Amino acid sequence: MDRAISSLMTTPAWTVRATDTVRAIHEKMHRYNLSFVPVVDGPDDIVVGVISAGDLLQFQLAKRDPDAVHAWEICSYKPIEVGPDASLADVARKMVAAGVHHVIVTENAQLKGVVSSMDFVRQFMP
Repeated sequence: MDRAISSLMTTPAWTVRATDTVRAIHEKMHRYNLSFVPVVDGPDDIVVGVISAGDLLQFQLAKRDPDAVHAWEICSYKPIEVGPDASLADVARKMVAAGVHHVIVTENAQLKGVVSSMDFVRQFMP
């Protein structure tokens, strides 16, 4: 657990824009088998939030129009961000403390990759 989180992160990370519709987000997540996706905004693609598969399920249960609602309306704002040199142990502690299954890896405000709880679980597979 002394390794850096960059050793687990998926890169490049798929993202969605804050203005993308829920339908477009669902299609992208389904197409690429994603459990979550960072939401970016602005000309520099700064991460502003995260949308998880659970968020999409809640959206579907609410029976809202997927063509009329945008990412910025359903995302969780201010996701946990860590630097690529953060230790696996520190990141795991942050995830458990916050009760989240994913973190965003950034450097100088730029997205470098993503890590999910499944990435940690895979460490125990032969």
